[in-house]
Amino acid sequence: MGDPVSALWADVEAIRARNPLVHNITNYVVMNTTANALLAIGASPVMAHAEEEVEAMVDLAAALVVNIGTLSPHWVRAMERAMRRAAERSIPIVLDPVGAGATRYRTETVRALLRVATPAVIRGNASEIAALAGAMVRTRGVDSTIASEEALDLARALSGELDCVVCVSGQTDYVAQGDRIWTVRNGHPLMARVTGMGCTATALCGAFLAVNPDPGQATAHAMAVMGIAGELAAERAEGPGSLQMRFLDALYRLSQSDVRARLCME
Repeated sequence: MGDPVSALWADVEAIRARNPLVHNITNYVVMNTTANALLAIGASPVMAHAEEEVEAMVDLAAALVVNIGTLSPHWVRAMERAMRRAAERSIPIVLDPVGAGATRYRTETVRALLRVATPAVIRGNASEIAALAGAMVRTRGVDSTIASEEALDLARALSGELDCVVCVSGQTDYVAQGDRIWTVRNGHPLMARVTGMGCTATALCGAFLAVNPDPGQATAHAMAVMGIAGELAAERAEGPGSLQMRFLDALYRLSQSDVRARLCME
């Protein structure tokens, strides 16, 4: 086992050096937030969801992020086309099943997308992951009704069933890849008061997958950087509004010494 700080920092440096294009088909609520977060960490975001161009955009991308937060039929068709093209070209896919379990449409849409292509990573809250795993758990809108540790066994089972990485985010983040488990305890409670933080974590997973061929490690690194930036931002924030601004600054200014001082990953 090498130094986890050095391994994580190598990914950050690679993102900043390569400026990978991350193609996002995401929701109306978070487009600006996630684009700015990707820019701050050093990636290049594009938000393209028209059926007529998603395949061409995937061809240019180093990773594809699919987020079902604001669903409509034409967006679903675009997601299917983009995921199919990414799978054909071996471009890593990150899938965020926002609100899975809240309505039948959301849950069935995610399952249909999984039949189109297997993502490298599924990242969601505990209720969303439990719903995908078939557990009788309701999602309250897009919020989880259970703690992340309650979904860990389900995440491991889902990872084995689909042969992909499954990340459960919450007060503690868990990344399951078969028998491998990463536990990330970075973050701050104020982050839950800012909309789109989970979606931002998904987008950052895309940036890390673009430079690291190990999807489990890449996801754990993304979640740790997300949490560390949140901690740094919260120390100077006066509330949710200033946290969002300072979070972007923390991603942009993140240093290896910040990571070494704060990383809480097993």
